[in-house]
Amino acid sequence: MCGIVGYTGPRQAAPLLLEGLRRLEYRGYDSAGLALIDEGRIEVHKAAGKISVLEKELGKTLPAGRTGIAHTRWATHGAPNTVNAHPHTDCGGALALVHNGIIENAGTLRTALGKRGHVFRSETDTEVLAHLVEELLAKGSPVVEAVAGALHQVEGTYGIAVISTREPDTIVAARRGSPLLVAIGTGENFVASDASAVLAHTRSVVYLDDGEIAVVRPQDYHILDLDSVEKEKAVTRVDWDLGTIERGGHAHFMLKEIMEQPESLRNTLRGHLLEEDGTARLGGLNIDDGQLLQVNRIVFTACGTSWHAALIGEYMMEELARIPSEVEYASEFRYRNPIVDERTLVVGISQSGETADTLAALREAKRRGARTLGLVNVVGSTIAREVEGGIYLHAGPEIGVASTKAFTSQIAALALLTLKMGRLRALSILQGREVVRALGRLPILVERVLAKAPEVERIAERMMRATNVLYLGRGYNFPVALEGALKLKEISYIHAEGYPAAEMKHGPIALIDDLMPVVFLAPKDAVYQKVVSNVEEVKARGGRVIAVVTEGDGGVAKLADHRIEVPETLDVLAPILTVLPLQLLAYYIAVRRGCDVDQPRNLAKSVTVE
Repeated sequence: MCGIVGYTGPRQAAPLLLEGLRRLEYRGYDSAGLALIDEGRIEVHKAAGKISVLEKELGKTLPAGRTGIAHTRWATHGAPNTVNAHPHTDCGGALALVHNGIIENAGTLRTALGKRGHVFRSETDTEVLAHLVEELLAKGSPVVEAVAGALHQVEGTYGIAVISTREPDTIVAARRGSPLLVAIGTGENFVASDASAVLAHTRSVVYLDDGEIAVVRPQDYHILDLDSVEKEKAVTRVDWDLGTIERGGHAHFMLKEIMEQPESLRNTLRGHLLEEDGTARLGGLNIDDGQLLQVNRIVFTACGTSWHAALIGEYMMEELARIPSEVEYASEFRYRNPIVDERTLVVGISQSGETADTLAALREAKRRGARTLGLVNVVGSTIAREVEGGIYLHAGPEIGVASTKAFTSQIAALALLTLKMGRLRALSILQGREVVRALGRLPILVERVLAKAPEVERIAERMMRATNVLYLGRGYNFPVALEGALKLKEISYIHAEGYPAAEMKHGPIALIDDLMPVVFLAPKDAVYQKVVSNVEEVKARGGRVIAVVTEGDGGVAKLADHRIEVPETLDVLAPILTVLPLQLLAYYIAVRRGCDVDQPRNLAKSVTVE
């Protein structure tokens, strides 16, 4: 949620900050702003709306200053308007601050600060921090000590960057629960909430951990804890280049990322498949085979699209590895007194590796003695650093807010974990080899499905005026139905629901008429004949059926008004193929409805608040 970028060095900061904001806009786009120090004063510029609005207001002559901070917002406290946009300042305008996260005791602090004479200009929780720092600066504290003292008084989460006229070439940054990094240049340094903001200038970054503060100047930086004790931190080299976060000739990032899935799957699987042994090599788990054999229960925890992938993982793990498994919404897990112990494996799934609820669930699991693994896409992310081990997806940066390639890579990674766990238990070497071979074929099969994009586009033209859509699937394809409905809701704003196909009879069937499209996931799998019966029930009530079927299907295909064929594969891997038409369908419908596909309203890419 929200994007932060800061710069200090010999160059003019404003164009660098705006460039960084544009690369961070997928993290929030309700409003944007920047603050620059120039000739002993701070100049702040803010605007409601997307970054283009701010750029238009600034005009061609950008404000001067070689140290500055900037922010693009996803609103939490206060409406998304210019007044509530970041940066926020103190009473005298001598410091400016940007913030990601939520200050939970902001109300109490605001009341106390008001009684002490502070004047608030916004409705935000963030402004409280600016006034707390102001009080400590007034007592003569250096900026870093004033920031640390202010943070000792707050409850909640934060990633912040602060500049002050007291130290005009310095940025002080700190984090607790919201990602932040220092990017190291030559004679210049940056702070950012995501490496994508600074990749044009450096690939060397230092990730802050919770409770750490960075003091960043043009020639050096220091990492401290909240008690001002200096810490040694490793420098990480970002291994993807600027080209991977550009659209590459596609109209939208979402379409680019859908079309990248053959390669993202190859990257997820590369080096892991051992066909001869019928298993997966997973060196990053950091849990040996003996310890894995002690696991008698698995809990998958995630949010949104990752939660749908987790459901597929549950089905895989119980069928192939025969381990009792369950899926928990991360936002509910730690509040319901979960039963986990040292023989429970808790697997957190998150594209960003920063999802606040998932991170909190994993921390609670660790506190209760469970082993923890992470399936994340972002190297160096907080979840990756806090779990015992896990699997990196290596799907590449995902800029479109609606997740696509990360979802299919998550399923592939879950299949690898299932292979590993299954071969340690009841899965035979022949079964294992079959899964390995099927995984190896997936990228080519995905290419075949994506080649059908023009067919899906034609179907989208017929569905674009729908007001409600029902998605139905059974077995492994029930989570795909949920994911298809979520994609349509996220980017086209059409109401859609996903259900197990058999549950249609228990309520949703009342909605079906000749105006309501019903999307069936109906590959030739173990429950195929049951799905045929469900399609018949919809057709008997005048419903319009769009079916995703196996190539050569002669059953559901005859009943459907429109069909999209996918190649045959193992049941456990079918979701990777059946979800592709649904991603394309949502995309093409949203485009035809004139929606902002990459930045849908009210959403943000990385949800770092509860």
